[in-house]
Amino acid sequence: MAYCALEDVREVISDEELIHLTDDAGAGAIVESRVTQAIASADAEIDGYCAVRYAVPFSPVPAVIRKCSIDIAVYNLHARRTKTIPEARQVRYDNAVRILRDIAEGKASIDVEAAPEAGGVSRRAPEDKTFTLDKLKNY
Repeated sequence: MAYCALEDVREVISDEELIHLTDDAGAGAIVESRVTQAIASADAEIDGYCAVRYAVPFSPVPAVIRKCSIDIAVYNLHARRTKTIPEARQVRYDNAVRILRDIAEGKASIDVEAAPEAGGVSRRAPEDKTFTLDKLKNY
């Protein structure tokens, strides 16, 4: 499940801008697969940060994660199309990454249960061997 959708992206940028960022063929329409790809990349980046503390993918999606997904997806669309990212988009991307780092470091929290800690490590001493050299010498 994606953390945001095309409709969410359309809330922050115009259809005209989306067409410019996704329509490589010049058909004059939004290429939804490019938006979906930008969202998937954004979500993978989010999971990379959040997996340190939380079980991912999130379901339901916390509001802060949804916002980060939108901002990173829009940044990804600009990055694939233009050499210079608009300053406002760069700032929003940088803020999203800063929030994700804070979440990963435990400086910020989201309304999700933390991932359970990994189980203990099993240790055995050499004297606990089941098959000793004496038992194996006839094999």
